[in-house]
Amino acid sequence: MSKYSGLSDDFYMNVNLVTELELPTGRDTLLHFFEQVKKQFPSMRNFHSRERGECILEEDKDSGKYRWVSVENKRISSGYVNPPDIEVAAAQHSLIFDLIPYSLSVSPLDCESLNLIFGFDFAYRGNHHELVANALGVSPALEPLLEIPGAKNIAQETAVTMALEENCRTQFRLHIEPRTSTYHIRTGEFQEESISVYLTVRRYSSLEPGETFVGKIAHLQQIATDLLDKYVVPQVLVPLQRAISLK
Repeated sequence: MSKYSGLSDDFYMNVNLVTELELPTGRDTLLHFFEQVKKQFPSMRNFHSRERGECILEEDKDSGKYRWVSVENKRISSGYVNPPDIEVAAAQHSLIFDLIPYSLSVSPLDCESLNLIFGFDFAYRGNHHELVANALGVSPALEPLLEIPGAKNIAQETAVTMALEENCRTQFRLHIEPRTSTYHIRTGEFQEESISVYLTVRRYSSLEPGETFVGKIAHLQQIATDLLDKYVVPQVLVPLQRAISLK
């Protein structure tokens, strides 16, 4: 199992490319691309389209572990939910993004952003906002607000975005998304839903001469795993896991 699998109920590693120009929409072109993907991963046999022209090829979801690939108007995405190892997911992403320059005529010039996302979902029945505040804390200047008599925390969303280079082309974003609504809090009727933690490492603008999508994805993965191991796992994921286990 992946070293990240035991930290949450579900774990996923996705990559998406947002293009400046619209992607090909011809039936033959899209089917040829997805057939090439299916040759490499025969278990990806569920093909369907959604509104606005999005096409998706994916594995069965029954086991809770599955691959998927999608092509939208200006976005190509590859994802793996609960991969056995991050290198297995990385190999899938490498294959997909090695194909797109030839199958979908995507040039390294045509890159608005290239994004690698690690996602972690924690199932929890209760006030997500309150749990996040208790597990991770708030700014010392705001701590007294949590002690207001009778007050309830109904919005505790945490997000931070930081540039990793002087030109700000490479950035990372950490976002914690609770899903408790004011209706749940008002009625006390909580459903078991997921608190999601997303770490996104993003590269803006066209690739440099000699760079490839596959090489840049590997670079983003190295940045992301370093951030996970040094900061996100010990400071965010483990405290959330511990707080949920104590409830």
